[in-house]
Amino acid sequence: MKLNERSVAHYATCDSPADHAGFLRKRVERHHHHAHHHATSYQRRWFVLKGNLLFYFEERESREPMGLVVLEGCTVELCEAAEEFAFAIRFDDAGARAYVLVADGQAAMEAWVKALSRASFDYMRLVVRELEKQLEEACKSLAACCKSPRKSSSGRKRHLSNPALLPLQEKPTILENGYSTWGSSSSVPGGAACPDRDGGHAKPPPLPPRRRSAANSAMGSPAPGLLPESPVSPETACFSKLHSWYGQEIAVLRREWQERQKMGHP
Repeated sequence: MKLNERSVAHYATCDSPADHAGFLRKRVERHHHHAHHHATSYQRRWFVLKGNLLFYFEERESREPMGLVVLEGCTVELCEAAEEFAFAIRFDDAGARAYVLVADGQAAMEAWVKALSRASFDYMRLVVRELEKQLEEACKSLAACCKSPRKSSSGRKRHLSNPALLPLQEKPTILENGYSTWGSSSSVPGGAACPDRDGGHAKPPPLPPRRRSAANSAMGSPAPGLLPESPVSPETACFSKLHSWYGQEIAVLRREWQERQKMGHP
């Protein structure tokens, strides 16, 4: 793969957000040809992960990366090393260099392994393939639901076509003389007597006592000019009959008052 050094260096230090960043210790092996042995040391470097590119700098404030690891065709795994919290980036190609890195703690190591494992295009390809599969299954399920009949909708239509199936609260309220009567569903228009319904419904409250004249209360008999006892049942619910009855009584009382005024009595 050909990389433009200047473009890569600019991408490493530009303001684009990093997927992960932090200090890691990078293992360095030096071979001594004359002594036929190699020495191992660890260098502390600042690592920045952007996409599938892992940059490392000498210091956090450095403006130019020291190296770059392209995270394609590789695996990230824990490894046994003299240092604790070590993990390695190993490539599939034979003879390719492995990068051994050491984190500062368990949490940092797990975070780096997770981030590096998800950085390659191979992983993104698997994620996209799985999402496409889930989308296809969701579309099939949605199409099956659209083909199936809607039982709730048809049941609602049948319910509305039959007024007898409507609940009580959906029936329109019948008004008499501008007011809703007690048990309006049982009231009869035209001032007819309303039948009493005890089948599970509460009875209306008793009517207030009718005001009587003093002469009528003392003699125990109706005074001249007053109407006889109300023919309306105390348990009736027809507001029009009650209104008519008490209106007649008020008219009689008014005529008595007018006659007393003519005779000079207060």
